[in-house]
Amino acid sequence: MKGFHVSNQGPNHILQAEGLYHVYESSALDGNVVALRGLHVKVRPGEAVAVVGPSGSGKSTLLKCLGGLMKPSAGDVSFQGLQINRLTGQELVRLRQETVSFIFQDANLLPDLNALDNVAQPLRHRGVSAAASRRKAKVLLDKLGMGDRSNGMPAQLSGGEQQRVAIARALITNPKLILADEPTGALDPITSREVLSLFAKLHEEEDVAFLLVTHSREVASFADRSLELREGRFIAQHGNDVDIADLSSTRALIIDETGTLTLPPEILTQLGGPGRFDIDADGDSLTMSRADERDPDDNIAPVNLTLAAECPACKYVYTDDAQECPSCGSSRPMVPV
Repeated sequence: MKGFHVSNQGPNHILQAEGLYHVYESSALDGNVVALRGLHVKVRPGEAVAVVGPSGSGKSTLLKCLGGLMKPSAGDVSFQGLQINRLTGQELVRLRQETVSFIFQDANLLPDLNALDNVAQPLRHRGVSAAASRRKAKVLLDKLGMGDRSNGMPAQLSGGEQQRVAIARALITNPKLILADEPTGALDPITSREVLSLFAKLHEEEDVAFLLVTHSREVASFADRSLELREGRFIAQHGNDVDIADLSSTRALIIDETGTLTLPPEILTQLGGPGRFDIDADGDSLTMSRADERDPDDNIAPVNLTLAAECPACKYVYTDDAQECPSCGSSRPMVPV
């Protein structure tokens, strides 16, 4: 196996995270849940990056940690070189207002404000007059096909309409970075394409950077590159032609800054499961091959592995070679034959 990809160390990044860990404490028998495992993330100004992977892989936790909405258990997050864990609460609020906007699966609209005032609210927080804020909000709602629903209260709007209002609210401050969790998940296909077209215009003409969590092939295709997240680790990078339904193709495997390489389950299956491997280095390429002889001191027993027949989390019984559980989204483990 050759040509493992290592992320570039570019000098200028609008968003950067180093050694990001997050642990959810639990009193369950299984103990604490490690959601993020030493992630390194870099997004350049004007770059669009998608994060793809199965449910439960840590995507939403990652987005919240990167946006300063959740404090990671360890690691650093920086916006334009400023470490957010060293900022005061007011400084962090100001940085968010001037640099980054969020779009979540749930629109999170203020229930007592109509659509127009929900969109205008971020500008009002920055001291812009009510009239000017509403004028800009109306322009954005018109672009998103919501001009005739400007006076509608959130409870009167459909899920898709609420999401369009939330997207307009995220765009009104002219952010340099947008963090989005399934930004088109609640939209119909036509509106989804209109939103992606607006994103593309911001990306190309206004140099807005994006980091998007998505299950959508169209959204991932909008990005310049896609990072595949599994069980809290980035395991691969894809180009913008990634097929979300088949992540096994067009992969560049990632070795992080700690030297850790996490193999996708299907590649581990092809290699014959866990074990000891010989590595030959040749320039910027590596060749892995399973060692013919095993040292008893390695404590690695020769064993044949196969994909589990049943999901250990929800007891779903697999009928095909799926790599994740269609019932609960857990990664499918390998078990001894």
